[in-house]
Amino acid sequence: MSKSLLLCDCGGSQKLHPEAIGKTSDVRCTRIHSSLCTSQIELAAKEMAKGDAIIACGQEQARFLEISEELNLDAPGFVDLRDSAGWSDESDSAGPKQAALIAESLLRAAETRTVDVASEGLCLILGDADSAFAAASQLSEPLSVTVLLDEAPDSLPFDRKFEIASGKLKSATGALGGFRVSLDALRQLEPGGRGEFSLGEPQDGAETSCDIILDLRRAAPMFPAHEKREGYLRADPGNPLAVARAMLQASQMVGTFEKPLYVRLEESLCAHSRAQKTGCTRCLDSCPTGALVPAGDHVEIDSMVCAGCGACSAVCPSAAITSDSPPLDHLLRRIVTLADAYAAAGGANPRLLAHTVGHGGEMISLAARFGRGLPANCIPLGLDSVSGFGHAEILGAIGAGFAAVDVLASPSTERGVLESEIAIAEAMGASGRIRLVDASEPDELSDALYSNATPESIGSPVLPLGSRRSIARVAAKSLNPGSEAVLPLPQGAPYGAVVVDTDSCTLCLACASLCPSGALTDNPDSPQLRFQEDACLQCGICERICPERAITLDPRFDLSDSVLEQKVVNEEEPFECIECGKAFGVKSTIERIANQLAGKHSMFGDESASRLIRMCDDCRVSAQYHSKDNPFAAGERPRPRTTDDYLKNRKLH
Repeated sequence: MSKSLLLCDCGGSQKLHPEAIGKTSDVRCTRIHSSLCTSQIELAAKEMAKGDAIIACGQEQARFLEISEELNLDAPGFVDLRDSAGWSDESDSAGPKQAALIAESLLRAAETRTVDVASEGLCLILGDADSAFAAASQLSEPLSVTVLLDEAPDSLPFDRKFEIASGKLKSATGALGGFRVSLDALRQLEPGGRGEFSLGEPQDGAETSCDIILDLRRAAPMFPAHEKREGYLRADPGNPLAVARAMLQASQMVGTFEKPLYVRLEESLCAHSRAQKTGCTRCLDSCPTGALVPAGDHVEIDSMVCAGCGACSAVCPSAAITSDSPPLDHLLRRIVTLADAYAAAGGANPRLLAHTVGHGGEMISLAARFGRGLPANCIPLGLDSVSGFGHAEILGAIGAGFAAVDVLASPSTERGVLESEIAIAEAMGASGRIRLVDASEPDELSDALYSNATPESIGSPVLPLGSRRSIARVAAKSLNPGSEAVLPLPQGAPYGAVVVDTDSCTLCLACASLCPSGALTDNPDSPQLRFQEDACLQCGICERICPERAITLDPRFDLSDSVLEQKVVNEEEPFECIECGKAFGVKSTIERIANQLAGKHSMFGDESASRLIRMCDDCRVSAQYHSKDNPFAAGERPRPRTTDDYLKNRKLH
């Protein structure tokens, strides 16, 4: 049974294109209504009663959900056509975009993994005496409050609804429901005795835990990217409105909450370190909250601290970290669906506008209501965060049929990561097709989108499948048809070659033994160092482990298929054992060692000892065993003594 799409032109203020929608989606379009949320609400209820209803309205979701609940009906689906396509200077030609938005809305939403976070309302308030005590008095009912002062005041309140202490903050870790705070010079309240309350003797090395931290100090925040740390509320004590807002948020942080698990980590794929040599640090450098920390050969993610910006998954070269909000395959399915439906409805040269659901969605809505709206070929793609929309996603969108990609930054966007990912995509062939839109006002957004000329889409769209690296390769080849050029990439790019100085390299193969991706390998039958460029992560471990400093990294992208093959980057003639003739080691290395030691070192002073250097392992052991001063020879093994032997000796005596 096909779904029914309830269309409403919102009082005649927008133009809808049911004929274009019908070309690409298996939905039954109703006649176009004008006031489904008010005077025609009964018509909406009748359609919802039939089941499988989708309402083309994003503004009045709450109203329609309330009706479905009152009538005990299944909740309808929703899709926004008005703000994204209906209210626009180019609404007359927005049919293909409306068809694309409907097709995307029919996709099943991705499931998000979650974990329960419990908060019992243990709240630590930091600040000066006046602001902290005032907040504590109001929060002492819904929360269990402790006030921590930097310095003890002249007098302490007699209100025992909250605890009071003073101390110096050393460190703090954790997030909502699991903060750990370390303190020095901790002085706790001593309420006994007559007269004023006092604080006890200071103690260093104290630790405490709490669920919520309300920071009313004028000092620096306790955490990096503190606005993304759940459970940490910070307000300027000189701004009563900000303090009141923070207190309201704190009072509501009691109970059990679902915390999304934004990313997955496959430790075995991580290229952070090998043999205590640090390699890739891209995710550590990009994480704004400090949720990522080194943990030996790999990194570790504190999922309670992770705010889900997605920057780590965008920059990870090995797919050790992958996004779960949304998964890559689901995001690409949305992109491909939008591009295919737009083309099937007769549209040409679409632009993709990646934006955050909150900030970007509000900007689009305001631009549509009070301004020019979006161009007819500009298709919005709402994301939880655009920081994780990296070069692979951008290239995948262009390869799928989008002529260009615009990314709308929000105040919380990790711009450094996004700018570097855009630079990589541009260097791989998408120059002139990508733009970071940094508009702070709705009119600025519209002006930026209308003023930019749209290039032609690539000739034959490709299907972006597989890992981020494979998606980037397929898309880059489609952007450079027939080319086998080597494209230079910015420093830090996850693609490139390993350049070996053959004059310095001794083929010790330390690099091959530690390469986390298998890009560098050896040949068990011959002294060779092999390299497969497609597998290289540019992690830098080989460069740091090389004792001769013979390796350098060359960030680049080779469009030829030769990168999929192993190439010999250095090889030498093997040395043949002077006893058995078996090949072992590297000839130049063995000869260099022999020249340096034979006749010059005390252990290799005579000819027989120096010959050992030129023997394989087996022959060296054999020669050593049969030598005159054989350290393994200990004479004939004595016969074990028995009880009879002891008794015999006793009789003789």
